[in-house]
Amino acid sequence: MAEVKRNDSTGRYELSQGGKVVGFAEFKNVGDGAVMLPHTEVDEGHEGEGLGSQLARYALDNIRAQGKLVVPMCRFIAAYIGKHPEYTDLVHPQQRGVFGL
Repeated sequence: MAEVKRNDSTGRYELSQGGKVVGFAEFKNVGDGAVMLPHTEVDEGHEGEGLGSQLARYALDNIRAQGKLVVPMCRFIAAYIGKHPEYTDLVHPQQRGVFGL
């Protein structure tokens, strides 16, 4: 089973299986109350296992718990939000059109 945690020292949400990091979503605090997610990656051989979705969900839930907004610069994260409208409110209303949300 995969485990996701926030790693402030690397600026990433990291997804591990068997103690090895197999995926991550980079984050950067920007401005007041916003977190940019510029890049998400899952190791080759692990695509199609739902790990990217697990990583996106964890990151977005963590950002929501902090009371912050998200800037989904990563196409994967933006697409995930598009498929899961319960996260649309995390994107600033003036930026939703930029990300197709």
